[in-house]
Amino acid sequence: MGAFEFVAVDAAGRERKGVLEGDTPRQVRQLLREQGLLPVLVDEVVEQETASSRRSFTFKFQRGLSAADLALVTRQLATLVKSALPLEEALLAVSQQTDKPRVRSIMLGVRSKVMEGHTLADGLADFPGSFPEIYCATIAASEHSGHLDAVLERLADYTDNRQQLRSRTLSAMLYPVLLFVVCVVIVFFLLVSVVPKVVEVFRSSEAALPLLTQALIAGSDFMRHFGIYLVIAIAGAIFLFTRWLKVESNRRVWHQFLLSLPVIGKAVRGANTARFARTFSTLTSSTVPVLEAMRISAEVVSNLPMKAAVEEAAVRVREGAPIGKSLGAARVFPPMMIHLISSGESSGELDTMLDRAAIHQERELDTILQGVVGLLGPLMILLMGGLVLVIVLAMLLPIFELNQLVK
Repeated sequence: MGAFEFVAVDAAGRERKGVLEGDTPRQVRQLLREQGLLPVLVDEVVEQETASSRRSFTFKFQRGLSAADLALVTRQLATLVKSALPLEEALLAVSQQTDKPRVRSIMLGVRSKVMEGHTLADGLADFPGSFPEIYCATIAASEHSGHLDAVLERLADYTDNRQQLRSRTLSAMLYPVLLFVVCVVIVFFLLVSVVPKVVEVFRSSEAALPLLTQALIAGSDFMRHFGIYLVIAIAGAIFLFTRWLKVESNRRVWHQFLLSLPVIGKAVRGANTARFARTFSTLTSSTVPVLEAMRISAEVVSNLPMKAAVEEAAVRVREGAPIGKSLGAARVFPPMMIHLISSGESSGELDTMLDRAAIHQERELDTILQGVVGLLGPLMILLMGGLVLVIVLAMLLPIFELNQLVK
């Protein structure tokens, strides 16, 4: 039984889209007619590969699951499997509990492959855009060890923690970014719309204007005549910078520069360390081999110098060196994590120590973000107030001088 995407029309002429399970497209069309729908298009979600003797599947999705959808699906699947529900029924229940057609189609596609006798890891591997490599490796190891329910619970915790960390980071950065945008918009509006009308009366005056007023008038004229070119220049610089970052060597230089910055470097190091430690802990506790776990964990590290340090450490571990000492050789990871890993290797509780390292780094990252937000918020308000004060003073100084002349 496979999964089929359909487009149909109901009795009122409205278009309906969705996914149904069936053996053939003809059977799916019959099911649609029984529901009072006129089938327009029925396509199989998966299709057989002709270049290979084994079955593989190509799915028709332009993008996979979001981080929130992945966390929710994993938690639902973990709960159902832990309740001793058969895997195919659990996958069907998860697909029925979502209102998003994309999520429903993916889960039905995974269920179709499981019902054909393949493993859950094989079914998930057909959706690399939805389920990352850590999923496939962890699920494959759990199916071999017979602890699928426990590993799914651990994966659910992992996805929840990743989603919470991402949400906290975005929420923390939203406030200062919003304040900066408001500050720029207000100053631009004052210079382009308000200032020219107020200072026009001073242009006809023969009296020499204060230097601050002259600077304000020059800035207003520049923004009115060349403001659009300034915006284009900034957009072009951003575009060129993003193109420059597409080259790996340039991106490595930029990432190394970020690590050298006082506060930003600490935040980047903490975020990447937390992701690495959390992923490494999940994999090792799921009986994934250490070298394979290090390789997969390196993929979640976005900073290139730190990712290279993990890959070099994996080479040393393959040669027999300890994990903690190998990771500490590059001096890019926090000493606390290195000490915890070394302690976990000595005590045989590596996954536990990695989990503690991830928790420690996440807490430290939260502290840094809260401190940055607590500092940037007032600074942006002071900056905006200072700029407005300068504009007001520049407009009032000529008036004060005129009053002095009258007296």
